[in-house]
Amino acid sequence: MEICVTKRALITGITGQDGAYLAALLLEKGYEVHGLARRSSSSDVNLSRLDWLGITKDVRIVDGNLLDLSGLIRTLRDVQPGEVYNLGAQSFVKSSWQQPVLTGQVTGIGVANVLEAVRLELPNARFYQASSSEMYGLIQEPMQSEVTPFYPRSPYAVAKLYGHWLTVNYRESFGLHASSGILFNHESPLRGIEFVTRKVTDGVARIKLGLASELRLGNIDAKRDWGHSKDYVRAMWMMLQQDVADDYVIATGRTTTVRDMCKIAFEHAGLDIDKHLVIDPDLFRPAEVDVLLGNPQKAKDAFGWEATITLEDMIVEMVDADLKRLSHLKSV
Repeated sequence: MEICVTKRALITGITGQDGAYLAALLLEKGYEVHGLARRSSSSDVNLSRLDWLGITKDVRIVDGNLLDLSGLIRTLRDVQPGEVYNLGAQSFVKSSWQQPVLTGQVTGIGVANVLEAVRLELPNARFYQASSSEMYGLIQEPMQSEVTPFYPRSPYAVAKLYGHWLTVNYRESFGLHASSGILFNHESPLRGIEFVTRKVTDGVARIKLGLASELRLGNIDAKRDWGHSKDYVRAMWMMLQQDVADDYVIATGRTTTVRDMCKIAFEHAGLDIDKHLVIDPDLFRPAEVDVLLGNPQKAKDAFGWEATITLEDMIVEMVDADLKRLSHLKSV
């Protein structure tokens, strides 16, 4: 692996799951880490994930917004990062049907703004775009690779596809060192509560502690290729250490149903899934993505990346973390 010469990075979306784990990884490697974070009038920046990892004091938070091109240019001018990781997005698929325009602006046009800022201000910086397996949607091949045709099935996936192809376009048109990681589902104790894996582990923890009696889910027969965020942010960094920029599928190569993922969580907590799991038709997506299964061979061949944390170990870690979080609420 080529040693990275520059040691300063800018991460958009640093307060999210991947942003936090990536920041921790880069700090371990000796980077100076800056993170772009959006403030609102009613709340300060949510640094809870950075707090969980114990790195809040080690990162430098910069006010910014993916929709503000001039602000992004000023940030790049001030920070002078050698690597820019664009992880910021409206990233919840369900919300993208309720907020399709916002999702298009932030998740799609936001990529254009960051790329344009890099092109104008720091064209020699290396750029990473967080693409998504959701772009495959109605799958055109049983196992999805970098050459599998895309068929997005949600406003989120459409916006991600715009950002993905624009990254390719800027690489080919302007010679930017711009790579995209087509990341399949990846989870951790830092996953947002609105995502199904965390909804499951939080729900199981609440049932175990007597704080709830049921867990309501939608389509539990959907199949996903689940990995751990720690593994996946390592792939992001590895991509930017390559001499030539490219796009890579990052996945485990193993698919599991939501039902079987739930069983792992319930069994770890010593609970009977049939007594607590409720299927709610209102929670089904308008257009479902039934199966996603990634082929990570290209990343393995190019720079030796492989997933190291199993789904089982990840779900156990998440259940235990949620039990710890909720233990102070336990019914007496």
